[in-house]
Order: sequence, then structure tokens, then C-alpha cells
Amino acid sequence: MPPETPPKIIETLGVHPGEGPRRLSAHLDRMAGTAAALGYAFDRGEAKALFELAPETPLRCRLTLDVAGALELTTAPLGATPPEWRVAIHPRRLDPSDPWLYRKTTRRALYDAARAGLPEGVDEWLFLNTRGELCEGTITNLFTAELTPALSCGLLPGVLRAELLGQGRREAVLRPGNLEGARFFMGNSLRGLIPARLVAA
Repeated sequence: MPPETPPKIIETLGVHPGEGPRRLSAHLDRMAGTAAALGYAFDRGEAKALFELAPETPLRCRLTLDVAGALELTTAPLGATPPEWRVAIHPRRLDPSDPWLYRKTTRRALYDAARAGLPEGVDEWLFLNTRGELCEGTITNLFTAELTPALSCGLLPGVLRAELLGQGRREAVLRPGNLEGARFFMGNSLRGLIPARLVAA
């Protein structure tokens, strides 16, 4: 078999008229950390310069870094954030010992396939790990009013998640029962917090 192509590192964030890129420093910090862990070269100044944008409408920006240190920024219109997401439990269980769960890279076939296969009436999947603990969505972290799943459960250390932990939310081991009758949210740096409710798939 041919050797596996090294994955690209990804950061996704919003750029809004009159504001510039949201949480850019935190995103570049995470990319730098991932690059160091994987042994990729990363020029922070070059990456920052790519975001010298002045859009007239909100943009979804996706920055990638490959193993050779090459950066690429792609943009697309950022549509309106829905008022609520319907969230279902995905049947696949995550292995919290998988190191790739903790890195935002293009090695995310499970998440991409799950998102592409969302059934009618479901806006986001919620994954559990092999211990039955809540982890994350396909493109989001999970939050209750006060808590978010512990990193040790097997999930991406999201930029919005880090910000909210700094503002007082706490890590905890959560199970589906913790969401019954509770107010909870799915969120990421691009969209912020989206109110959510559990539905059957």
C-alpha cells in the first residue's frame, strides 16, 4: 500500500464586516501547537497576513497548513446561524485513546461522512465514546449552562470552548441523561453557541 498522505491542519473562523477575523490569535495559537506536535513548519506572520480581508458580507474562512508548511486560505459566504439545532446521538462510538480526536486536521472522515449523512430533521450529530460519555458534534463542541465535556472523553479542544472555560464553564464527564430536560448548546468559533435539543435519529 502507498504511504498515507500526511493530513493538513485546519482552522475555521469567521470574518465579519468592520470586525476582522474573530478569535484569530487563538486560532493561530492552536495551529502553531498542532504544527509543533506534528513536526510541521508554520509561519505565523504569513498566516496572519492572509486574513487582511475587508469583506462586505460575513465570510467562513478555512485556513490549512500542509506538512511542507504551505498555507492556503479559502473563503465562502457565511449564512445565517439557525435559532436552534436538533441533535441526535450517533451510533458510532469514539475511542478516547485516538490521538487524532484532539487535533483539528483533514483526518476526519468519520465526521465528514456523518455530517453528509444527516437524516431529515437532524441538524447535528452528538458522539459518545466507548465508555458512554458525551464527546462532541461533527463540527461543534457541546455545552450546558455551566459545563462542557472533559477533554479526556475524546474531543477537539475548540477555540470557543477554551474561551468559555476561561469565562467560568467547567469540564465534566457528561452522559446523555445529563441533557434530559436541560438547556444545552452546540457551538464553535465560527457560529458561537447554538441552542439545541435532543431528537431521535
